[in-house]
Order: sequence, then structure tokens, then C-alpha cells
Amino acid sequence: MSSSPLFKSRATVPALLLGITGILLALYAWQLPPFRSTVQRTDNAYVKGAVTIISPKLDGYVAEVTVQDFMPVKAGQVLVKLDDRIYQQRLAQARATLATTNAALANSEQQRRSKEAGIAAVQAQIDSAHAVLTRTEAEWKRVEPLHSRGFATQAQLDQSRAALDQAQAGLNQTKASLEVAKQELTATIVNRSSLEAAVQGAEAAVRLAEIDLQNTRIVAPQDGQLGEVGARLGQYVTPGSQLTAMVPDRIWVIANFKETQIADMVFGLPATISVDALHGATLSGKVSRFSPAAGSEFSVLRPDNATGNFTKVAQRIPVRIEIDPNQPLAKHLSPGMSVVVSVDTQAASTQVTEKRQRPIIEAPSG
Repeated sequence: MSSSPLFKSRATVPALLLGITGILLALYAWQLPPFRSTVQRTDNAYVKGAVTIISPKLDGYVAEVTVQDFMPVKAGQVLVKLDDRIYQQRLAQARATLATTNAALANSEQQRRSKEAGIAAVQAQIDSAHAVLTRTEAEWKRVEPLHSRGFATQAQLDQSRAALDQAQAGLNQTKASLEVAKQELTATIVNRSSLEAAVQGAEAAVRLAEIDLQNTRIVAPQDGQLGEVGARLGQYVTPGSQLTAMVPDRIWVIANFKETQIADMVFGLPATISVDALHGATLSGKVSRFSPAAGSEFSVLRPDNATGNFTKVAQRIPVRIEIDPNQPLAKHLSPGMSVVVSVDTQAASTQVTEKRQRPIIEAPSG
């Protein structure tokens, strides 16, 4: 049996093998069947951390810088001191104002007690006037019948009547004095309310002055490591001036996967993190969160795909990777470092039960 004409030439078999190899390489490079991998990998990933910019809340001259570049610091440690002489005087002034308002309030209390005592004195005068009126009325009732029968003179009758009218006028006068004393007490009580408000305002001013004085000492908000210290002795700073930056100890990784890579990703999947700065050394982590939108949606100038010619481009979805604890290499990571993240989605069926789901928004009825 003669061989097929296709294989008569010696160059045909290598050409076929070369073509098949090229096709297989292309399928492997594009991760097409039968070479589709369950490991999703991206080099668009970086170490992240909550970098805090340290700035003053007050304006003033830098009196002391107690730290240096890249120093580790503890929460509450003093980093920079501002000249606090003005703020000390403002606190002394606020305390003096508070003392004045407290004295005025105490004086108002004394005035209230004095007015109450005055009311009691006027009340006693009213009682005395009542007694005088009662006595003159009795005298009038005795003299009038005697005068009608001729046993009392007209002068005695007039004197008794005048005494009665004088007693009635005295009673009316003391009653009016009582009303005046009550009004003065009311005014004192009303004025006390304003004085109490003034005392509260003075106390608040003292607290604000104390806060300002405390803010002349700029401290570390939490444990971490400083960046480059920009504060200089004698420098005039204002609120918002960047003195230094602080990087806390807690860091994580943001991996920007293509949207075609996250179909099988779920919370808790194990991830491998290869660090460029550590000669490709790897750390372990877990998928913790998914961005609610593609990265392009958070850009300042978002692309408008409804204009001009359209070319479909796979969007990137940021995925947060938490670094597993107790890894010695983790202390060498710094925010901004480039890493390569690999996530094996095959582990979802055996290690993870919670699925990544988006909330379903139902259309309103009617």
C-alpha cells in the first residue's frame, strides 16, 4: 500500500507540527479551551494603606519638631509643637471673663435674696398698716355715735376721720410698695437667666481656648510610620499646611481584575500575592470586597461611549485583598508597591459558601 501523497514530502510533517504547535500556543496564550485556567491573575495591583496627612488646626510658628523622617510613632506621640504664647493668653482671658460672669451671677443671687427680704419687710409694713387701720376704724365707730348725741366735739370727730383716712392711705401705699418689690424681684430673676447664659458662654469660651492650646501640640492619631517631615523650626503654618504624612500599620491590596475575570470570584477566596520589591516573594491573602462600580466610573473625566466610534474594552473591577496575618514578609510592604495577584476560583466550591451577590432592585408597581 502506497503512502498518502500528503506525507510524501519530508517538509509536510514538520509544517503540520509547527502549525498545530502555533495553534496550541495561541489557545494557551488566550486561555481558550482546552487551556482555560481557573486561576485569575493580574499585574494591575498595588499595596494600599490609609495614608494620613498631618496638618495643624491653628496658625502659628513652629516652635519644636520632635520627630524625623520615616520614624515609627505611637498614638498620641507629639510630632510638632507650635508657639503657644498667644493661646495661653487667650485661655487666661477666657478664664477672667468666666470669673467676671460668675461674680455677676453671684451678685444677682444676692440681689434676689435682698429683694425677697424687702418683700418680707413690706409685707410686715402691710400687716402694721392693717393694724393701724383696724384701730382707727374702731376709734371712728366710737366717736361718730358720741358726736351724734352731743358727747363728742366736731374737732374730735374730724380728728378721728382724718386718722382713719390716713390709716387707709398708709395701707394702700404699703400695698403699692409690695407690688414694686415684686416687680423688682421678677426683673432680678429674669436678669439672672441672662447671666446664667453668659456664664455658659464664658465656660464654652474657656473650653474652646483649652482646645486651641492643646492643638498647638500636634500628635500622631494612631500607631504607624511617618513619611518625610516637612515642618521646620520657625516656619509659619496655617490650618491645612502639610507637615508630614503617616502610614498606619494596617495595609491591604487592591487588584484591578478585568470584568471577564471576576465571574467566578466570591468572598473569601484565597489569593496569592507576588511582591515585585521582594524579588517575587509571595504572601497569602483573601478576597474581602468588590468595588460597586468599574474603575472608569470613579475617574474625573468618565468616557462617554455614546459618542463617536465605539471599541469595546474590558473594564477593570477593583477587588480588595486582605493580607493574612502573621506573615513575616508583610512588614516589608508599603503603600504604592506593585504586586501580582492570583486568585484560584476553583476553590470556591470547597472553601467558600458565601456568594457575591448584588442587591436586586424591583421596579415600582403601577
